[in-house]
Amino acid sequence: MMKKILFIVSLLIASSHLLAQQTATDSVKQTINTLFDAMRKGDSTLLKSTLTKDMILQSVSNDKDGKATLTNESGDNFAKAIGKPHNQVYDERIVFDVVKVDGCLASVWAPYKFYLGDKFSHCGVDVFQLMKTADGWKVIYAVDTRRTGNCP
Repeated sequence: MMKKILFIVSLLIASSHLLAQQTATDSVKQTINTLFDAMRKGDSTLLKSTLTKDMILQSVSNDKDGKATLTNESGDNFAKAIGKPHNQVYDERIVFDVVKVDGCLASVWAPYKFYLGDKFSHCGVDVFQLMKTADGWKVIYAVDTRRTGNCP
C-alpha cells in the first residue's frame, strides 16, 4: 500500500512540474506571437511591450560575395521602423521548433518566412532569448538568419 501511495505522489509531483513547464512555454510563445502581431499591425507600442529596454537584435546574412555578415540593431530602432507608416504588411510567419525554459530564462528556435504583404521576401531562423520579468516574458536578445532560397 505504501508503495502505491509513493508512486501516486511521485506522479503528481512529476505532473505538476510538467504542467508548470508547459504553462511557461505557452507564455513564452505568446510573447513571441504578440511581437509578430505588432509587426503585422505596425504597432510600435505593442512591439515595445514584448521587449526589454536594452534588447539587442542581430541578423546574420551573406553579402553578394557569399561572405557572412552581422548586422546590429537596437530594440528602439526596430520598434521605430515597425511603427513608421509603410505600404506593405510586415508578415513574418514562424514555426516554433524548440522552446526551452529554465526558471526565468527561455530560448526559442523558430524557422520563418517573411512576406511584404503577400509577396515572399526572405526566410531563415529566428533565435530569441527571453527573461521572465514582473510584467511577464520579455525578449532580451534576438538573432536571425536571412536568405532568399533554401527555406526551412
